[in-house]
Amino acid sequence: MSLYLLLMLTSILVPVVLSFDKKLAYYKRWKEVLLSIILVALIFIIPDIFITEASVWGFNSKYHSNLVLLGLPIEEYLFFIVIPYASMFLHYSLVLYFPQFKLPAKGTRVLSIFIIAVSILTFVFVDKFYTRYACVLIMGVIIYGTYKAEGLLSKFYATYTIILIPFIIVDGILTGSLISEPIVWYNPNEIIGLRILTIPIEDFMYGFSMLLLNLLLTEYFKEYFNKS
Repeated sequence: MSLYLLLMLTSILVPVVLSFDKKLAYYKRWKEVLLSIILVALIFIIPDIFITEASVWGFNSKYHSNLVLLGLPIEEYLFFIVIPYASMFLHYSLVLYFPQFKLPAKGTRVLSIFIIAVSILTFVFVDKFYTRYACVLIMGVIIYGTYKAEGLLSKFYATYTIILIPFIIVDGILTGSLISEPIVWYNPNEIIGLRILTIPIEDFMYGFSMLLLNLLLTEYFKEYFNKS
């Protein structure tokens, strides 16, 4: 079994098992959760294929299986299923057990404006593809989230600080922490070069955007199905 596949399986094992917890009953959300995961996966995978082909980033064959589709190892497709599922599970668990764990409305707006402003300045003054791509993603989802679900955004800003713990462990290994070579490598000409451990700062923006979009769509589908 490849290391990348092992990481994905271990990441989803506990969330799947605990999905049947009586109080949380995460399995009852599966319809909207899985639908949002599929849609967001498509949004992220299609650019991923072209970005990989352009060598902005790539994958170390030493650590993934031989099953490759459109230039991406099968584990990369699983990434867009496993990480959102596990992260949303953690988000909803924290919201359930710690309902006051969120930013106040004013703090949410200030943080959103700050992130958008920094992203705009970075996009304008930093000529790096992945950096600019991550800026566009995070600006887009925060603007959409502010317009559609500011209450969810205030909760996610808080829960994301906890989600970062497993994210740093998994993405740290993917980018070379604790192993001799990275599973996922990045073209140094296409990133700003600022890293936390071995993780490019752009990955935090990319991950934040992917997870927030999944949550926004999950809540949208939940409301839609409840009305049906």
